[in-house]
Amino acid sequence: MKAADLIGFLEREERVMRVEITRVRGSSPREEGAVMVVSPLAMVGTIGGGQLEYMALDEARKLLKLSQTSGFMDVPLGPEIGQCCGGRVEITLTDMDATTRAQAIAAAQAEEVALPHVYIFGAGHVGRALSDLFQHLPVRCLLVDSRAEELSMSTAAVEQHLTPFPEADVRSAPMGSAFIVLTHDHALDFLLTSEALARKDARWVGMIGSATKRVKFERFAQSECDGLTSEALHCPIGAGGSKDKRPEVIAAMVVADVLTALTAEPVTQLEGALS
Repeated sequence: MKAADLIGFLEREERVMRVEITRVRGSSPREEGAVMVVSPLAMVGTIGGGQLEYMALDEARKLLKLSQTSGFMDVPLGPEIGQCCGGRVEITLTDMDATTRAQAIAAAQAEEVALPHVYIFGAGHVGRALSDLFQHLPVRCLLVDSRAEELSMSTAAVEQHLTPFPEADVRSAPMGSAFIVLTHDHALDFLLTSEALARKDARWVGMIGSATKRVKFERFAQSECDGLTSEALHCPIGAGGSKDKRPEVIAAMVVADVLTALTAEPVTQLEGALS
């Protein structure tokens, strides 16, 4: 659930019910703390879809219609409801008043600030394809380039940074950021990649290119960067066993790799901030 979607929903809808999975036993489509917010005619967020979500939606709207302020569901996820997870979930439904709405909006805004940063250096074909995908994901994506004309070709809803010194963005990035390097200049690629690896706190560092380019970078790092090692470097990027070099295909595989790294350890979720 994106913060902007939640905030817009709460500001737009007069009557809403907060629906949260508060206990999970066995397998379930979502984890404890998963939240959706429901109004009589709309919703934002998800607790996993399927029959479970339909049942929760129906119950939430029933409570809203009856002007009830709370509800509870204990649902087995088996053949009786057409799901095969085999677990059981407890769901708590709570009417959101002015105070809880304000708290939820404040929490959502704080969560937006805390989103992991993904820096895309280079607004060429692959950079723009990456931006198109990352704009829909729970990250703060920044597309960085020194060429205004290339940045202007991106229509993704991500932050753009026009700068002649992209290395400054690497140095000022928060801990745990991901760096994807695919500029128009190999020398600049080497500079940005070495800066990202030297931080030691990046969650993912990748540089576009071939196995040959990686070897050249390793030589550069050894001679120019005090023996900087490249074990943490992903290069080539977007391989995945495929030889397909279409920007959209490369981007899809890179996004999967980056998200795997960013979610390898528990991170604060927007749903948790609403609890």
